[in-house]
Amino acid sequence: MTNEFLAFAPISAAAAGPVLDPATALLDEMMARVGVDGLAAAFADPGLLARLDQHAAAIREALEHAGRDLDPAGLAAYARSIAAAAVRMGCTLPGPGEAPTAPAAWLTADWHHLRLVALCLIADEAALL
Repeated sequence: MTNEFLAFAPISAAAAGPVLDPATALLDEMMARVGVDGLAAAFADPGLLARLDQHAAAIREALEHAGRDLDPAGLAAYARSIAAAAVRMGCTLPGPGEAPTAPAAWLTADWHHLRLVALCLIADEAALL
C-alpha cells in the first residue's frame, strides 16, 4: 500500500523552490487573498482603479511619515496593521481565491480590503513579489 501524499512531497529542500523571507511571503499571501482578484477587477473598471490609486498614494504617504521604506518589510508591516485592524472591526479577509472577481463587488468593498489591494498594486508596480 502506498501513501498518495508522497507523490506531492518535495524530495529535497531545493526541490521545494526558493524560500521567501517573511515580508515577501506576507505580500505574496495578500496578493493571493485579495490582490489578484482585486487588481483584475480594477484593471477592468477605471473608477475602481482610481480609488485604488488614491489608497496607494495614502499608503506611500503613511510609510514616508513613519520613516519606513517602500520595500517588502515596510509594506508587510503596513499590511499586518491593516489586516489586524480589519479583524478587530469584525472584518474577515478572504482566503486565497475567495475574493470577489466582479468590479461592482469591489466598488462596495470595505476600506480594509481596498487598502490591501492598493498595497498589492504598489508591490506589483515595484516588482517586490
